[in-house]
Formats: sequence, C-alpha cells, structure tokens
Amino acid sequence: MSRFNCPIVCCAAGLVAGLVVLGASPGRAEPAEAEPTREDCIAAVDKARALAATLPEDDLSRYFAERSLLQADVEAGNGEFDDCIEYAERATVEVKEHRHVLRPGETFERVPMKK
Repeated sequence: MSRFNCPIVCCAAGLVAGLVVLGASPGRAEPAEAEPTREDCIAAVDKARALAATLPEDDLSRYFAERSLLQADVEAGNGEFDDCIEYAERATVEVKEHRHVLRPGETFERVPMKK
C-alpha cells in the first residue's frame, strides 16, 4: 500500500468505528415525544374555545380565534391531532395577545359561515 492510501483507509476506519460506537450506545437517544391523542386535542380545543368566549362577540381577535378553532376541528376530524393542537394553540395566543383590534370608528360585521 502506498503512503497516500493509508490516511484514507485510516480515516474511513475511524469513521466506521465512530458510527458503530454511536449506534451501539444504549440509553443515549432522546426519548420520542408521545403523539397527541384525540382526547388531548379535544381538551385543547375546549380550553381555547372557553377562553375565546370571554371576549365580546364582535371582537376581532375572537373572530380569528374561532376560525383557528374551526380548523382545529377539521384537523381532528382528519385524525391530525398534532395539527389540531397547533390550531388550538394559535387560537389561545390570539385571545391572550389580542392581536386584532379595531381602530376607533371601524366596525366589524360577522358574516355567517356557510355549512
């Protein structure tokens, strides 16, 4: 073997040995988070819906929060409970931060949703 091949072989052997050691180390991996369940989703939506209900009906932040909750219901119906919880969290943040506010003199007309 020439002297130029030795560093390549040694480097490759070291890399393989490192991967074997990392792969064989028990207990070093991060535990996987449990997937949200339907019950988790329903609880998150109910909590966010109750929070949104504390705002007046003509409040713009309540309107946007309710839209996020509708999407959360859709995601739950599709079995996407992680997305359901995400939309419920969006609704909660919308209400808590009161992101949408009408300026003085502005009005908001709620348009009924089509079913």
